[in-house]
Amino acid sequence: MEQVGRAASRGVILAVVCCVQFMVILDLAVVNVALPSIQADLGLAQSDLQWVVITYGLTFGGFLLLGGRAADLFGPRTVLVAGMALFTAASLSAGLAGSFAPLVASRAVQGLGAAMAAPAALAVLASTFAQGAERNHALAVFGAVAGSAATAGLIVSGALTDGPGWEWIFLVNLPIGVVLIAAAVAYIPHRVERGSHRPDLLGAVTVTAGLLAIVYAISRSVDYGWTSPRTLGFGAVGVALLGGFVAIEKRVGSPLVPLPMLRRRTLASANIVAVLAFGSFYAATFLGTLFMQQVLGYSALRTGLAWIAATLCALVVALRLSARVVGRVGAGTALVIGQLIVAAALLYLSRAPVDASYRSDLLPGFLALGFGMGFLRMATQAAAYLGIERSVMGLAGGMIETAREVGGALGIAIAATVAAAGAGDAAGRLGAGPGAVADSLAEGFQRGMLVAAGLSVASALAAGLLLRPAERAASSEAPVPVPAPAAGAAEVTGSAA
Repeated sequence: MEQVGRAASRGVILAVVCCVQFMVILDLAVVNVALPSIQADLGLAQSDLQWVVITYGLTFGGFLLLGGRAADLFGPRTVLVAGMALFTAASLSAGLAGSFAPLVASRAVQGLGAAMAAPAALAVLASTFAQGAERNHALAVFGAVAGSAATAGLIVSGALTDGPGWEWIFLVNLPIGVVLIAAAVAYIPHRVERGSHRPDLLGAVTVTAGLLAIVYAISRSVDYGWTSPRTLGFGAVGVALLGGFVAIEKRVGSPLVPLPMLRRRTLASANIVAVLAFGSFYAATFLGTLFMQQVLGYSALRTGLAWIAATLCALVVALRLSARVVGRVGAGTALVIGQLIVAAALLYLSRAPVDASYRSDLLPGFLALGFGMGFLRMATQAAAYLGIERSVMGLAGGMIETAREVGGALGIAIAATVAAAGAGDAAGRLGAGPGAVADSLAEGFQRGMLVAAGLSVASALAAGLLLRPAERAASSEAPVPVPAPAAGAAEVTGSAA
């Protein structure tokens, strides 16, 4: 009976952390389908749209390391609950926003809350399930749920935008957030690490500001040119801030990223693959969603439903195949296979004409995109946690989640910038005749999809050339010591029910 009760409790914990991850990942993509409605209601410029998406992704990614470190120092449950409370409050603020500035500010706070909750959820999962087959199975379920969140967000967004209005893509988080907070308090054991180290807030602010400056420079290069003082200036500021972040990490007592963690070859390689792969995926969903609405004239609901094929395919692969394939051939090989399939899918989609048929021009690409992405999350997480001690599991989770979110934001910024430049070039060539706007947008979409395909090819190369050798060497390498949170740290476990 005790074993049955323990198994049931672990099942509830897995359900809670999966729902938390689903919620925070969904909100990165949920605004995509609603962007035309938000643009019309708030009077936004076309260039403003990507910031409604990117701001969340960058604050999410920029503070994830802080969230992961906080989970190690203050306990995963405490940080998870605090993050979900902040996320839920910011969702209310976003739903009530009446202009661009408060909406973007609310999205930034949402990202901060998500940055606390996501690595804490991973730390809870990793400490609940033993390394090996048990954890791989839990990660497969976690990956299936989280991997389908981005495309599911597009469907939910379409239904809510065409129904009660775009505001409800944020307001729907309120009741869900309250339920998850209550479940976390009731079922997740409380673990506290007592020590004197403090989270590296200065490092988190510096790296986030640096990334924001670089993304701003990329996005404004279309308007001002790559060699303009504004573009070069923001780029230089971003590089300087990132350099300052590295200097801070070398000197601070409790860095976001202890330098020994960077010597974990599997963890470092998994992060490189994740940056490239998620950059490709989020860029593709951003461009594909706008293409269907602005070029093909799809409604918000129809656009969301168009992504069902990719969602279901990714879910089936993540649940049925990913753990088996990773267990048999390794995470690196699984990622090579998956990302080459994604690249082929995006090359197929890049040929979609201005009068594209969903069945012949989009559906095959969406199915292949979902199939390839079904391997990504579980494989990168399995590689990231290989040989990681419990004391830094939150940090490892924060690093891989950071790679995903930062990669997604950078991928959107780069692909959207290339697409905007392509559309502008086409508009200058085609003039203002009938259908010229749609033709110009279609050409921009095609160029952006080629960029996304290139990112997938790069991620496949990184998986094959970096991650596979790191996996083979991991079994024979001695563990790399990582500073403990503090001398004399104690652990307290128990149920709060």
